Amino acid sequence: MKRQIIQHPHEEDQRQMATPKKPKSEKQLLHLVFGGVLTDLAGVEFQNLDELDIVGMYPDYASAYDAWKGAAQRSVDNAHMRYFIVHMHRLLDPEMDEEKT
Repeated sequence: MKRQIIQHPHEEDQRQMATPKKPKSEKQLLHLVFGGVLTDLAGVEFQNLDELDIVGMYPDYASAYDAWKGAAQRSVDNAHMRYFIVHMHRLLDPEMDEEKT
């Protein structure tokens, strides 16, 4: 019986495929997705900052959510591993959020 080898795209290729192209007229809202092993499940302190998993930077929340969900699902066996979405656009331009409210 001949073995069939199925090749999977690299993670980088998957992120590019999952990221929808936005029209140029929409403003870019940067989001950072990262994770790491927490010292305590009730907090947000990481055991080792050198081992943080920086998943990537995304142009909108939907793309960041897809990346976050994928990373979280891959680490489901480690109860202390958590991933987060940081709204970088709010940190870079806090006045923009105040204008929306």
